[in-house]
Amino acid sequence: MFIRLAHQYREFVKDLVMNLQALAIVLEKRGYIASCYTCGTELTSASFMVSLGDNHLIRFLVSDYGITWTEMQDDRELMKLEGAEAISQLEELANLVKYQIKSVDSKAPSYDHSLLVH
Repeated sequence: MFIRLAHQYREFVKDLVMNLQALAIVLEKRGYIASCYTCGTELTSASFMVSLGDNHLIRFLVSDYGITWTEMQDDRELMKLEGAEAISQLEELANLVKYQIKSVDSKAPSYDHSLLVH
């Protein structure tokens, strides 16, 4: 049973890493500074980062060891979540990007920072 659960978790991590890579691409196309780095081609871990402007940074880490969402502004940690809560917050970010109205100035994407912080 535990071997099966470990295998399922590894598959889950791979799916999550692929979705993070896609989200980084979409964010970059929308004008945000975003990146998603992985080690190797096995998709066993990733480091996803996006700058939301005004020294507002989100970092999402995923690996066999766990899942972490960290939100920082002006070099101070605003929020740190793990596990399912971290993934829920990632969904919030994806939805904001998905339903965002394009800003007048395409060089500076509009973003309501208060929508992410609970």
